[in-house]
Amino acid sequence: MGHLDAEKAAFQSRKSKETSDARAAAALQLSCGIDFFAALEAPDRARMEICKRIERLLRRERLRGLHKHWSYDLNRHIALKQARDRLARKTKGGPKARL
Repeated sequence: MGHLDAEKAAFQSRKSKETSDARAAAALQLSCGIDFFAALEAPDRARMEICKRIERLLRRERLRGLHKHWSYDLNRHIALKQARDRLARKTKGGPKARL
C-alpha cells in the first residue's frame, strides 16, 4: 500500500503543477501575449526581461485592485504573480533575482 500512496502523491503533485502552469500560461497569453512555456526555455537574460514586463503588469493590476476598478481580476493577479515567481526561480540567482 505504501507504493500506491507514493504514486498517488506523485500524481497529485504533478497534476497540481500542470494546473498551475496552465493557469499561468493562460494569464500571460491573454494579458500580454507571452508564451509561458517558451519563456521558461528562454535564456536567463530574456527571462529577466519577461519578469520585468510581468512586474509592470502586476503593478498595474494592483492599482486596479486598490481603486476597485471594474476590470480588476484577482485570478489574473494571482496567475501573473505565480508566473513571475516561477520564471524568477528558474533564473540564476533565485527568486526575484535582479527584479
